[in-house]
Amino acid sequence: MQQLIHKFYTAFAAKDAQTMAECYHPDAVFTDEAFVNLRGKEAGFMWKMLIERSRGHLTISFSNVQATGEQGSAQWVAGYIFSASGRNVINHIHAEFEFKDGLIYRHTDRFNLHKWAAQALGFSGWLLGGFGFFRKKIQQTARQGNVIKLSVTSTVGRGLTKCVKLEV
Repeated sequence: MQQLIHKFYTAFAAKDAQTMAECYHPDAVFTDEAFVNLRGKEAGFMWKMLIERSRGHLTISFSNVQATGEQGSAQWVAGYIFSASGRNVINHIHAEFEFKDGLIYRHTDRFNLHKWAAQALGFSGWLLGGFGFFRKKIQQTARQGNVIKLSVTSTVGRGLTKCVKLEV
């Protein structure tokens, strides 16, 4: 199964969403901090959307690929410009896999959402990225295929008042 993981990330680095999608079992489930429980072809569509939104500004590297029996893992790094803000992001991700019939059946990516938010959205992401409501909003917007923008609208004295504007 190590070859399958290598094939998947090599295709990702080449921006080949079709080959990535072919690595998934028809009943696959993908989950990460933004996209939760994508089923079947949804995972392939997500990778295609992310590749297209990168407009060629995407670098992928991967390492520490391991697989034993029906389970596997890898470390990977994505570098890209977040389309909603134009900010550079370097995201370090740990992937875990379960395999079935020689394909990826379960794929879970884990990364630090707070660090990602600070890079992708700047101060407002740093400020809000550690809160549960932020995670839910990111998941909601990602599921709808939209882009989220956050901004601090006003600062008064020591505290923030009317501090958050969410645009979907």
